[in-house]
Amino acid sequence: MTRPCFLGVDIGSLTVKAVLLDADQHVLAKRIMPAGYGGQEAAEALVARLLTEHSLTLAEIAYTVVTGYGRVRFTAADEEVSEISCHARGAFHLCPAVRTVIDIGGQDSKAIRLDAQGRVVDFAMNDKCAAGTGRFLEVMAAALDVPIEQFGSFALQSEHPLVISSTCTVFAESEAISHIARGAAKQDVAAGLHQAIASRVLGLAVRVGLEAEVMLTGGVALNVGVVTALARQSAYSISVPSDPQTVGALGAALYAWHKARR
Repeated sequence: MTRPCFLGVDIGSLTVKAVLLDADQHVLAKRIMPAGYGGQEAAEALVARLLTEHSLTLAEIAYTVVTGYGRVRFTAADEEVSEISCHARGAFHLCPAVRTVIDIGGQDSKAIRLDAQGRVVDFAMNDKCAAGTGRFLEVMAAALDVPIEQFGSFALQSEHPLVISSTCTVFAESEAISHIARGAAKQDVAAGLHQAIASRVLGLAVRVGLEAEVMLTGGVALNVGVVTALARQSAYSISVPSDPQTVGALGAALYAWHKARR
């Protein structure tokens, strides 16, 4: 391959993502793998695999931008860019009509408001508590003995969703178990938990000014129960890109493309 390529790497708390662009901003490849402990080694392995598959060396990449939770430890990148900027860039590239980006990752959630040029107008993050994150759903799925991959569709089977009032993961788990002990259907408890996470995340979005079109990114976007709860509570249609986990890495790759051309 003789044309320059541009690499974006997103090191999250649970997974590592990488996107490789060509000179025309077309996606040549994208990959996801578990982050493991720390994420740095996983990121290096993922990038090496991506380059091998395309017969490239790291020296042949024109520019690399890293973002995400573990970005400070990835020394192979030319530059670090914040998660907020990369998610905004990636989402706007996929859909220029997007004005609100909601990203729910493994350990944090964020709401980002964009203007008509794709610039970040405001943002809010929840990075101090597991409630409102993918970790919250994992803990609750385990408590109800439901596979995490099926948790969203399981919640949609509910006929009488319960109200989960606790906003703390520990107390919400206790509340869910108490409902089960009193004979509540697991589906109704699961629906209440999904409504709780939607309510918490929408609180962030309202703070920055919730505005259509709304895009949901991050691994939790694959949970149909969360998408449905967000749509019902916000009264907005929630769009989900085909690979919601790689939007941040795509944004990083787009930054790499622009940085290399300055």
